[in-house]
Amino acid sequence: MTTAETDRVIRATWRVVQPRLIATLSRMLRDVPLAEELTQDALVAALEAWPAAGVPENPGAWLLTTARRRALDHLRRRKKLAHKHDMLARDLMLEQEAVPDFDAALDDDIGDELLRLIFTACHPILSRDARSALALRMICGLTTPEIARAYLVPEATISQRIVRAKRTLSASGLAYETPSGEALSDRLASVLEVVYLIFNEGHLAARGEEWLRPQLCDEALRMGRVLVGIAPQEPEVHGLIALMELNASRIRARTDANGDPILLMDQDRALWDQLQIRRGLRSLERAGELGGARGFYALQAAIAACHATADFAAHTDWRRIAQLYAELARLVRSPVIELNRAVAVGMAEGPQAGLDVVDAIAGEPALTAYPHLPAVRGDLLQKLGRLAEARLAFEAAAQLTTNGRERALMKRRVAALGGERL
Repeated sequence: MTTAETDRVIRATWRVVQPRLIATLSRMLRDVPLAEELTQDALVAALEAWPAAGVPENPGAWLLTTARRRALDHLRRRKKLAHKHDMLARDLMLEQEAVPDFDAALDDDIGDELLRLIFTACHPILSRDARSALALRMICGLTTPEIARAYLVPEATISQRIVRAKRTLSASGLAYETPSGEALSDRLASVLEVVYLIFNEGHLAARGEEWLRPQLCDEALRMGRVLVGIAPQEPEVHGLIALMELNASRIRARTDANGDPILLMDQDRALWDQLQIRRGLRSLERAGELGGARGFYALQAAIAACHATADFAAHTDWRRIAQLYAELARLVRSPVIELNRAVAVGMAEGPQAGLDVVDAIAGEPALTAYPHLPAVRGDLLQKLGRLAEARLAFEAAAQLTTNGRERALMKRRVAALGGERL
């Protein structure tokens, strides 16, 4: 295996195991920022050792064992928790007698462990923006530029939030726990936001060469289901799980055999998961029963339900979707919501009407580097027959995106309009 191939294996493994390693070490150390630091140390060790020694048979277990050793070294140096150190050391000795199964080495209820980590990162002593940024950095492994793009704010702002949040958590001595009662309510909105953004990163990866990161969708769904058990009377919990179930129902249809994207209107709806659709619709109904039909997540779930219940693309109720986006925009002012509304308006009232909405927000500073703005604009221009302008828009989208599959899609759209490939 070449050095480049080894590096790819390391980074692919890292994407999957990083949040689980942080959760495991956070439980051991009761210090979330320190757990992240020692987890990063395990990655550095892999980058140094694997190119020479080869990729181990069980890469996840290797990283887990290495990260645990560093945690034990830390406990030993600090001379803390002597009894706990002895117990953990005995566990480690037993693990070294055989190659451990990575999943078994972690908690069986890993969804709950990841939630506990998120709840810790979302403590009210941190600002709401800092909570989400810190959790996305640790749970998703997103880089500072990627988080900045998710929030449409400068990179320096996100970097400062994360540094301050880590410093505050380290100095606070907070318990590593899932809170209850009023403490749960204080953190729930931030936790829902983090789970939502984790799912979104899985549903459309911000970076890399894959269109989807299904394991992140699975983790977010699992955490959402745990949240339903923790807070069964909170309508937005049901709204969020409805949204995730309905969007996840389309995953099998969203890429072809080569992993290339298939856009919504071109998908084979026979591949949509009907069980997930039924679960999503039931959760959406429950959100309504609890008085949350007009919540942030429930409104988005209602939009997803319009797609899920249309037997054919041509049967989609785009006017209803446009109305729901308008209601969502009144609830939360966001240029991204307006951009999505432009797509629905374009389908319901014609491409010129959609383009008018896009042009109204084209000057928003938050959308300056947002690739979906020129992508949507290009689609509407193409439908209007303004092909030269559409080509320029797709070229701009290709240059802005950091996802390899999305870039290739934009390049194909440029080529389809008769221009040379970028």
